[in-house]
Amino acid sequence: MLRQFSCSMAVLVALASTAAAQGAAGTWNGKSMIGPKDSVVATYTKTIAADGKSGTMVFPNHDPIPLRVVAMGGDSVVTEAGPYPSVLRPGQTVTLLRTVARIKGNNMTGMFQATYGNGDVVRGKTAATRGK
Repeated sequence: MLRQFSCSMAVLVALASTAAAQGAAGTWNGKSMIGPKDSVVATYTKTIAADGKSGTMVFPNHDPIPLRVVAMGGDSVVTEAGPYPSVLRPGQTVTLLRTVARIKGNNMTGMFQATYGNGDVVRGKTAATRGK
């Protein structure tokens, strides 16, 4: 009985992970916002692979940045990127960009934290819509 329960739970977890990956997979057109009035500081295109484990992020006129999907479940996805040259601070390096977002239909909203090589930390919001 316990063995059947354990096997059933493993199957449910695998199905939930697969469903989350399918929900997040694809192309997302987004913007990063900072400040009390949510000023848009950057736009990007994020692509999450069908397996839900990796992806890329592209800022206009910049090379693609590899993404790591570090957690995914239900309606949430956590991605990390870095190090890479800063888009907002020329000459500086973003050592780690972490984004935590929720997906509802064709919308993804959440928060980001960018840590720079000099120790500065910038936090803000992110919002994206599913690309066609």
